[in-house]
Amino acid sequence: MVSALNDTLTFEAVEQQPVEITSDRQSTFKEFIRNFCRHKLAIIGLIVLFFITLFAIIGPVISGHSGAEQSLIDGNLAPDSKHWFGTDDLGRDVFTRIWLGARISLGIGIIAATIDIVIGIAVGAVAGYSAGRSKLGDRIDSVLMRIVEVLYGIPYLLIVILLLVLMKPGLVTMIVALSLTGWVNMARIVRGQVLQIKQQQFITAAELLGSSHLTIIAKHILPNIMAVIIVNLTFTIPSAIFAESFLSFLGLGVQAPSASWGTMANDALSVILSGEWWRLFFPSLLIALTMFSFNVIGDGLQDTLQVEAE
Repeated sequence: MVSALNDTLTFEAVEQQPVEITSDRQSTFKEFIRNFCRHKLAIIGLIVLFFITLFAIIGPVISGHSGAEQSLIDGNLAPDSKHWFGTDDLGRDVFTRIWLGARISLGIGIIAATIDIVIGIAVGAVAGYSAGRSKLGDRIDSVLMRIVEVLYGIPYLLIVILLLVLMKPGLVTMIVALSLTGWVNMARIVRGQVLQIKQQQFITAAELLGSSHLTIIAKHILPNIMAVIIVNLTFTIPSAIFAESFLSFLGLGVQAPSASWGTMANDALSVILSGEWWRLFFPSLLIALTMFSFNVIGDGLQDTLQVEAE
């Protein structure tokens, strides 16, 4: 009877443990959301980014116009009830092209930033974890960081121009160009964080228990620096979007008839003095709002994580 009662109590304790862990995680998450919501600019940035993403999806549908539809009679019309953002010199609806361009600009930015994050985390984690472990580890760290330093010192535009010589301008070329050196900063940040984390006692305990190096990096180190990675991601995405817009503005990125915010701003330069202000104003506004949104969200996350750490 006593044995059965003890088994029952033990079983109940085991059953209750995950509930307590889940409750603690939920409480921590709620506290994180509460602290983040105190940053009004970050909330405004989230709202603005939500609507930009929403209109990138539904904008071309609700406009009632095709981005490729041309009409010289309707060329350079000011914003009105029919064309909400006006038209360009070929009579194409600027509102529709703005949101088609948003798909390209946001898509390239997010894809390039994702590639940067993956490569940067891999290189930074391996270099940081290998450093100081053995002569071979120091050599691996030295080789990887020398590669990082070389790529960091190469002018970005030089790499883009060299790629354009070898490849045709377009979406793939843009993503490759943005990814070649974009991961360098993330690798340096991750390496610095890994050098600090790997000195902790729980890492030493995992090594003594026989965990593999890959397991230690994936399950013990990366989860503890994920907050830093997420914060830097919110700065990496707008940097990639701005780089795409800048290169397209110079004619080195997305080519006509495809629309991006950079190409639309470039097309508007020739007529800005003629009074067609809307052609430059709206793509520039969207670039500025997107950069603003990601940056204030990143600042809010950074401040919130600092409060959580304290």
